[in-house]
Amino acid sequence: MNSCIIIEDQPPAQRILKTYIQDFGSLELKGVFSDPILAMEFLRTEEVDLIFLDIHLPKISGIDFLKSLTHPPAVIFTTAFADYAIESYELNVVDYLLKPFSFQRFVKAVAKLPASTAASAAASTSPQTIFIKSGHDHIRISLEDILFIQSDADYTEIHTRSRKELSAEPLRYWLEVLPGQQFVRVHKSYIIHLDLVEKVSGNQLFLPGGHVIPIGRAFKDDLMGRIGG
Repeated sequence: MNSCIIIEDQPPAQRILKTYIQDFGSLELKGVFSDPILAMEFLRTEEVDLIFLDIHLPKISGIDFLKSLTHPPAVIFTTAFADYAIESYELNVVDYLLKPFSFQRFVKAVAKLPASTAASAAASTSPQTIFIKSGHDHIRISLEDILFIQSDADYTEIHTRSRKELSAEPLRYWLEVLPGQQFVRVHKSYIIHLDLVEKVSGNQLFLPGGHVIPIGRAFKDDLMGRIGG
């Protein structure tokens, strides 16, 4: 378990971050601060692994706050403004979350942390599970259970061994989020779990549960190269 604090003066943004931290499960929230001066006093006596830091704050900006810390922990900026992205990376922050951001984008940011900080939590969580947003809930799904993901008009279907979940995220989003060594695009409408392929025959592949997935001509050479065919 790795510790973190939130420095954010807007209650709705505080609530979202607190929910994401709780849903993530491997971060321990040590405090929430609307006033960066109070957060500075807290850090004089307490150590944390990570700060979720808003840039537009009362009294002092998040950037100036970070510059004031002698030995700062890892920092993920959260802001509604894209103007500070270049300056933030010059300060070696881990990531720059532009509000509003999804839970999956939050997980991706935490996964960028160095191994010596909260990345150990992300490493144990993000490569093994993903979260599917369903209504107001975030549903954890093991990557080992995902058979394939299918694009269907304005949403994607995540097919697991036991159920199907709907996501508003496009197929290209899952290509960015899922580990490329396990999940491969085999058709303009399909991503499959490579480790679960039972058979490839012609322009079709077979997955557990009797699922037959078409192989697009543009994707076949890459697929066959991956399976050694």
